[in-house]
Amino acid sequence: MDNPAPEISRLHAVFRDLRDVLAEEIVGQAALIERLLIALLADGHLLVEGAPGLAKTTAIRALAARLEADFARVQFTPDLLPADLTGTEVWRPQDGRFEFQPGPIFHSILLADEINRAPAKVQSALLEAMGERQVTVGRATYPLPSLFLVMATQNPIEQEGTFPLPEAQLDRFLMHVRIGYPQADAETEILRLARERARDALRPATTPASRIAQADVFAARRAVLDLHMAAPLERYLVELVLASRDAARYDAALGRRIAWGASPRGSIALERCARARAWLDGRDYVTPDDVRAVAPDVLRHRVLPSFEATAEGWDGERLVGELLRLVPLP
Repeated sequence: MDNPAPEISRLHAVFRDLRDVLAEEIVGQAALIERLLIALLADGHLLVEGAPGLAKTTAIRALAARLEADFARVQFTPDLLPADLTGTEVWRPQDGRFEFQPGPIFHSILLADEINRAPAKVQSALLEAMGERQVTVGRATYPLPSLFLVMATQNPIEQEGTFPLPEAQLDRFLMHVRIGYPQADAETEILRLARERARDALRPATTPASRIAQADVFAARRAVLDLHMAAPLERYLVELVLASRDAARYDAALGRRIAWGASPRGSIALERCARARAWLDGRDYVTPDDVRAVAPDVLRHRVLPSFEATAEGWDGERLVGELLRLVPLP
């Protein structure tokens, strides 16, 4: 960052160290680590899709362990009830009243594992809380923590008995991230790291590392919002979203392939994520590369293919790639 103020410089160092520590623990998933930090800085939620065993759970646990925040994991299953997530009122006969027992959703960092295996009522309870930052049980409304980050996962295999998230509810997620298998050298490093962890499990417990204060997270979020974004770049960002709604202006065939474009929530998410990426890179300004780097994850679940396009093998990711190719850079 050019001539940073001391406080901003300190915050950059804090998050740079956090990224380095996570990279040592989560080998071969640099993109997932960056997206987690972007979501943290942009005050949004992640939907992560990937095969089993790709360190999705490990990544969010590692992040939570280094924040001044509590963590909960919920395994979504077909028999899960909304109250299992939000909490419920319990009758206390000795006091003659109901007492609210909060559920796991009241933790600052929440892992919603295999969200598509829970029925619609449970999904709706989670997504409503993500959007409203509060939970209503009976006649009372309870606010969620100021620091509240949900990472939901989906397994791309074994789709029998699942409940796919409706497209309108997918819009609640800041980003939809897809992760793949690590390369050979990364997998070799994973083997070494697994051996070390197995040895450490047999040793006496050590003092946990220092944790990042929530005040630093909120200060970093304010710094992200202060980054400079030039007017032509802001127009380019908006034009990308507008093109998803009227792609025929650029390509008639692409226009027929897109059934629905991104909402204004997509524009907001794209700007916040581009700013967060630039800030993590140590800059006080946003570039077109920042916008283009985060656009696939921000827009793939917001740009919906038509029936004909789906039959031809098109999905949201491919449509966004065409939009990035067609909309001219500023």
